[in-house]
Amino acid sequence: MIKLLSRLKVYKWSIMIIVILTFAEVIAELYLPTVMANIVDKGIVQADTAYIWQSGIQMMVLTLISIILMVFIVFFSAKVSMSYGRDLRDAIFKKVTSFSLQEFNKVGTASLITRTSNDVVQMQTLTMMVLRMMLTAPIMLVGSIVMAVSRNAKLSLVFCVVLPILILVMIFIGMKVTPIFKKLQLKTDALNRVIREGLNGIRVIRAFNKSGDERQRFDDVNRSYSDTAIYANKVMAFAMPVIMLIMNVTSIAIVWFGGKLIGQGEMEVGNLMAFIQYGMQVLFSFMMLAMMFVLIPRAAASAQRINDVLALEPEIHDPKQPQTTNSVEQLVFDNVSFNFENAEKAAIENISFSANKGDQIAIIGSTGSGKTTVINMITRFYEATTGKVSINGVDIKNLTQLELRSKIGLVPQKALLFTGSIADNLRYGNPNASDSDLWKALEIAQAADFVRELEQQLEAPVEQGGDNFSGGQKQRLAIARALVKDAGIYIFDDSFSALDFKTDAKLRKALTAYQDEKIMITIAQRITSVMSATKILVMDEGHLVGVGTHETLKNTNQVYQEIMRSQLSEEEWA
Repeated sequence: MIKLLSRLKVYKWSIMIIVILTFAEVIAELYLPTVMANIVDKGIVQADTAYIWQSGIQMMVLTLISIILMVFIVFFSAKVSMSYGRDLRDAIFKKVTSFSLQEFNKVGTASLITRTSNDVVQMQTLTMMVLRMMLTAPIMLVGSIVMAVSRNAKLSLVFCVVLPILILVMIFIGMKVTPIFKKLQLKTDALNRVIREGLNGIRVIRAFNKSGDERQRFDDVNRSYSDTAIYANKVMAFAMPVIMLIMNVTSIAIVWFGGKLIGQGEMEVGNLMAFIQYGMQVLFSFMMLAMMFVLIPRAAASAQRINDVLALEPEIHDPKQPQTTNSVEQLVFDNVSFNFENAEKAAIENISFSANKGDQIAIIGSTGSGKTTVINMITRFYEATTGKVSINGVDIKNLTQLELRSKIGLVPQKALLFTGSIADNLRYGNPNASDSDLWKALEIAQAADFVRELEQQLEAPVEQGGDNFSGGQKQRLAIARALVKDAGIYIFDDSFSALDFKTDAKLRKALTAYQDEKIMITIAQRITSVMSATKILVMDEGHLVGVGTHETLKNTNQVYQEIMRSQLSEEEWA
């Protein structure tokens, strides 16, 4: 937690102002009981009305100063804590965007969302409380003890009994709630995960009539979370009654022993009243510290989780001395293998092939054969375990990720659109694209017709995830978005699965005319989708078991023949 709080040093001037204002505000509050004591001992006892009015005005002025100082303290504290929370979220987001898919798999999306929101709020709240209470409490505590001793040193011995008891209570509460709050944050992750899965999978849940099961699953994690939170709050709730009991018993003890001292002529009534106020300030300071002890364990658990994200080093780094390359002329895989973490066997093994400008590469194979993993090597979403992927003879590890991906137009398996307009989505990879560039890409992607039918056409709104479009429309818009980028390598990861055969054929014909200066790599499930490719890669259980044209593989490759038999009739086979 100290490591995270060290990020507050950028606000050192604001914090310094808060410290100075807090010090002044506490001094004003500490002087009030002394003025009140003087009113009693010098004004009331001696029937000096003028002195009472003078001291009363002095108290009013001190109170007004305290209020003004408090307003400025709260303002600066809120400004620092909110800015600190903003900076933490920014740091986490920037860190997360540098992660490879390995890091995402390791932490989990639901947990990353919780750490960016709930955990940051905990640190933000702690910062606010530290600037308000943690600064005020020690100054108030020391000042009140000094002032109380100055009133009567003998009566101040009461604090020698009270303060150790308060310290033990706070230590006990801190030790009890710290592990509970760590569990609570994990349960927050679980709750977030179940909610997210339930919302994203609502269609599947309803289709399989599993709404009841999902409600039960949510009830289980929700109850587990609430039980843990209730238990934590029960432990914290124990603090307030105990502290209030100690405060009241202390007040009784001060009045009891103070009354005896007044009877013996060792203390005046005004001094006793001031001493009671200072005693309450001492105990109130400890109560503020107790509240901090309640917040610190939860914030400490959140801080650890945030630090885990910020300390997590991405497996994929940009080279210290990056190389550059011009337009893409050739892509080469040289004995490339990749293992997922803790996997029993390689996802792909010893993959070698080359693609030149103008080639149309198709990758086909059964589910789980490693097709998508191959293209993830090109984009460096994952780092090859062994072997080398090179563009124009340059190992892609020697290119910056920015330069590498600027040469690639990717259409992923799941067509994802962002909230905004169609134009915003199409310009995602090329902000400077003109409207004519957008329409050209839409024409090639066979999306221009349905976009023209929309009332606002290019400015038509896109809802979250593109939910206001059909699956085929989203796929065609995603393809158009990649084409607008004008990249050297285009990758279509099973991106035609939602298209009918007629639209698929038109799209492929348009892409063939467009591909002369590009390398196009297509992952497909249908044999009819790969027949026209200049080179077909046949994958089977992570191995490249065939490379060639349709005619060559049809006659020589057993795996390709099995795929053909499963999809084509005897007439089509012939």
